[in-house]
Amino acid sequence: KASKIIVKNFLENGYIDEKGKVQGKLKTALKENKLEIPKEFEPVEAEITALVRKVSSRLNIKNNDDKRIIKLNKRVYLDPEFKELWDRIKYKTTYSVDFDSEKLIEECYKEMQRSLFVSSAKLIYTKAGLDVSEGGVSTKELERYAVKLDDLRENIPDIIAYLQNETNLTRKTIVDILLYSRTIHLFKKNPQRYMEQVAKIITAKMRQMIVAGIKYTKIGDDEYYTQELFEKEELTGYLHKNMIESKKSVFEYVVYDSANEESFATSFENNVHVKLYAKLPGWFKISTPLGFYNPDWVVLIEVDGKDKLYFVLETKANIMFENVRPIESAKIKCGKKHFEALGNEVIFDDIDSFEEFIEEQLTVNSLSNL
Repeated sequence: KASKIIVKNFLENGYIDEKGKVQGKLKTALKENKLEIPKEFEPVEAEITALVRKVSSRLNIKNNDDKRIIKLNKRVYLDPEFKELWDRIKYKTTYSVDFDSEKLIEECYKEMQRSLFVSSAKLIYTKAGLDVSEGGVSTKELERYAVKLDDLRENIPDIIAYLQNETNLTRKTIVDILLYSRTIHLFKKNPQRYMEQVAKIITAKMRQMIVAGIKYTKIGDDEYYTQELFEKEELTGYLHKNMIESKKSVFEYVVYDSANEESFATSFENNVHVKLYAKLPGWFKISTPLGFYNPDWVVLIEVDGKDKLYFVLETKANIMFENVRPIESAKIKCGKKHFEALGNEVIFDDIDSFEEFIEEQLTVNSLSNL
């Protein structure tokens, strides 16, 4: 619960992006000792700051003197082949979800019976020392002990209201899940831990069922992202920090957010089979029940100077917060179904390595021509 609040706060303040990647604004806030956190966490502000400082310690601050406004690469932007590529992916879709509540109830209570483990509640007492230096504030635990609390009966929280708030399910569905699970005795041992684990199980099962049951439909020929939006985009980067020169992309430089993106952009530039490509801008969004999804790349590959393959690629990247990953994974699966609904001979691929990707495509294409 606490981590979700902090993640939301960091998103709102621009410290991380929607994929959980650390942004330069976070490092600047840390350097100037101006990190903003929710008021309820102010008593542990020093600990949060120290942890965030440690996680983001490898992020480089960019020199504003190196900042550059990046122009369109007109040779690629006006290329008929880029227009053909864009026309294949530009259309918007709407989705519907086939959701079986009875199956959800069954999946949830069976998973609760299999994996739910709740230890008794404890009061944990700690004594710590603070080390204040120019680098910030760090803590060192000096003493810790715990007191076990058995069978809590006073101030029992409203579990139904809690789970409704966490899952948006109806009261009846939640009651059925709890009753069929036959695990309510664990609630008395540690109410908060029980509620958190049950909410986690239910949301995970809901996510699986949503992705499995989602269906995308193209809205029509008039609902799409126009190619001219690239002309309105104000793209900036920093020399020697987060941009590489491009001959094949829609902009004269590719701005990257991570070493992973830099590696892929370099591979696109150097590989003879990549005819042209673009890093998909933030405004290129696909609607999902879990929030908008923004794929990474669109690529045109040419084999033997004649066969053309059109791809939308999602490339793995480091995520700062662990709980972002399952949601992002589900969004990627929704994105795949979106492009399947468009048809247009566009292949959506979720890849780890450019080398493996290009070898696979060239091998498959060669075999198909035999």
